[in-house]
Amino acid sequence: MSNVQVAVVTGSNKGIGFAIVRALCKQFQGDVYLTSRDPSRGQAAVAQLQEEGLRPLFHQLDIDDLQSIRALRDFLKEKYGGINVLVNNAGIAFKVQDTAPFAVQAEVTLKTNFFGTRNVCTELLPLMKPYGRVVNISSMASSKSLGGCSQELQQKFRSDTITEEELVQLMTKFVEDAKKGIHEKEGWPNTAYGVSKIGVTVLSRIQARVLNEQRKGDHILLNACCPGWVRTDMAGPKAPKSPDEGAETPMYLALLPSNADAPHGQFVSDKTVQPW
Repeated sequence: MSNVQVAVVTGSNKGIGFAIVRALCKQFQGDVYLTSRDPSRGQAAVAQLQEEGLRPLFHQLDIDDLQSIRALRDFLKEKYGGINVLVNNAGIAFKVQDTAPFAVQAEVTLKTNFFGTRNVCTELLPLMKPYGRVVNISSMASSKSLGGCSQELQQKFRSDTITEEELVQLMTKFVEDAKKGIHEKEGWPNTAYGVSKIGVTVLSRIQARVLNEQRKGDHILLNACCPGWVRTDMAGPKAPKSPDEGAETPMYLALLPSNADAPHGQFVSDKTVQPW
């Protein structure tokens, strides 16, 4: 087992994830893993960074596949004995003009963005070493969509005592309500992506609280953030920020100094804690 520090970025063969890997290779003292579902795309991304003189490593990871998550977990545990930096970046979004029925969009989007991210956290958070940093990539769409929820749902999502089980039940209910065509009647906003990111932001708040309860002395900081509107395949060419600019806030959170005790359990945009 090596004493080398290690950072892992999910969904990082392109877009913001790729830019975060690039920045970590320049600023993080240790091994940096670029991960992607498709090994050939991941290897191509690694080769591109190697041409820039950087030295990322590759590991396959499909966050929709529990076996894939556990294979990465076992590898990291065996080789490094844990993780120092985890950036949960992997996510999907349907295009605005996509004709897939809303029920399908709800199920597919939540499966990856919420349930996949949660599975990664379930398997990898126990491996976080003292002074570890966890960054869950959410979106301003989460706070915007929160405002589009019924008062009752807003109260639940803002609660300081909501449990992970209760959050999972709410996210599952959204998918079921969407399938029945009653999601708006039930107080949900008409956006699968937005609801999935509410899930990520609230999950982060819960995880930070649990870390405080169970591992207070380990000084692990965990936050959700919005990278901003970034020119990627997902967000399109009109977005104002480059992927490297989109990586700035995630990088700030990933490299918070060891003497920092905040932010923790926050939703951060432009390196600033946002109200939730």
